[in-house]
Amino acid sequence: MMTGLSLEKESKEPITILVIDDDSYICKFVKENLEQHGYQVSYVLEGEAGLEKIEKEKPDLVLLDLMLPGMDGLTVLRKIRERSRVPIIVLSALGEEETKVQALELGADDYLTKPLSVQEMTARVFAVLRRSTLKFMRPKPRKIETGDLVINPETHKVTKGGEELHLTPTEYKLLVELAQNAGKALPHAILLARIWGADHTDMGHYLYVYIGRLRRKLGTAPNGRPYIFTDPGEGYRFEMAEKELEPF
Repeated sequence: MMTGLSLEKESKEPITILVIDDDSYICKFVKENLEQHGYQVSYVLEGEAGLEKIEKEKPDLVLLDLMLPGMDGLTVLRKIRERSRVPIIVLSALGEEETKVQALELGADDYLTKPLSVQEMTARVFAVLRRSTLKFMRPKPRKIETGDLVINPETHKVTKGGEELHLTPTEYKLLVELAQNAGKALPHAILLARIWGADHTDMGHYLYVYIGRLRRKLGTAPNGRPYIFTDPGEGYRFEMAEKELEPF
């Protein structure tokens, strides 16, 4: 299970997400991909069933399709807003600006157009949850010591071989994000959303520049391996120096 783009409740229970979409393939696609990030996902195929499930189970986030049989998505959205402040991301194959504006005016928190991109979807889910309510919190940063590298979130200092590395605030945030998720490849969109914001998920050149800077400043671990790896098609991964890795 990947937890790189998930949040935690104060109760430490998993965050629950409800998908309301009449396309079972889309529902399973969303469920499979979001559950890889530690979320608990369920789905229904009709608007009325969605309203009942929201009332009974009180999910933490709703992904709502607009083109629903019977009660249409905009009506469902309006009815949800009459009784709940749950964050809502609208899903629709409709790309018209008027429909998007109408959904946002009715109380949607964000809008995604089908076909869905996994990276964009997970980044948007994270961003909406993070800004919607204070009950979602990132895990408290911990001090990381690996090889000759020490990352101390309390002092915001990074040392290598006992000497402080002079990192910019953005370089520091990026390093901490990678190190706190050591061993996991974090997709570009996730890192961009975490460090620069959800509206920067297509700015891949940002990462290229900053990862290059970090690699130069970090150098290699005592075992001769870099601290930051590139997993083609997956993203960037931080590895602890003590981990046994296969040779190049």
